[in-house]
Amino acid sequence: MDTSDPTPPPNPTPPEGRDPGALREGERPPADERPFEAAFAPPGDAPWSRVSPALAWYRRIVVGALCLAVGVAGAVLLLLWASWPWAVAWAVLALLGLVAGWVLAGLFHRSWGYAEAAEELYLTYGVFVRQLVVVPYGRMQVVDVTADLLEQALGIATVRVRTAASTADTRVVGLPLTDAVRMRDRLAERSESFSTGL
Repeated sequence: MDTSDPTPPPNPTPPEGRDPGALREGERPPADERPFEAAFAPPGDAPWSRVSPALAWYRRIVVGALCLAVGVAGAVLLLLWASWPWAVAWAVLALLGLVAGWVLAGLFHRSWGYAEAAEELYLTYGVFVRQLVVVPYGRMQVVDVTADLLEQALGIATVRVRTAASTADTRVVGLPLTDAVRMRDRLAERSESFSTGL
């Protein structure tokens, strides 16, 4: 009785004309072959923690109010001092600015991410200029939570970190209020632990 397996053995060699290192459709190269993504990757294998979508609406409301005020004021002045084609052109420019601001607000929101590692806080953000900021816990001096009137209405807040020998504050924007308070407490505790060598 023939007990041999009729299944043909797998072919270890790639088809003729195919590069063995070539990626199949839908595959992505490993991180070490994507230097740009690796340069802005979070620490370890953890993904970036993202901020609230309300941040995009915050920026859209601000841009919308600014474009509306500038557009109406400019159109009225041009209508009085020049002619209606100039007023219409100004209004169209203000509308284009509103559309651009609307799109950029969503891109800016999606660019924001943060990660709390064992010894540092990592931040990434930026649309046209991508940035990765690393803040050691031991360098943190003041950690607080701020929220203007519009942020309060949207239920978000900003965690502000002031570090030693730095004139600029590091900010984590667009966090839900409860998450912002918890992050402030965690960062303050870690700052105290690292500064005292515990």
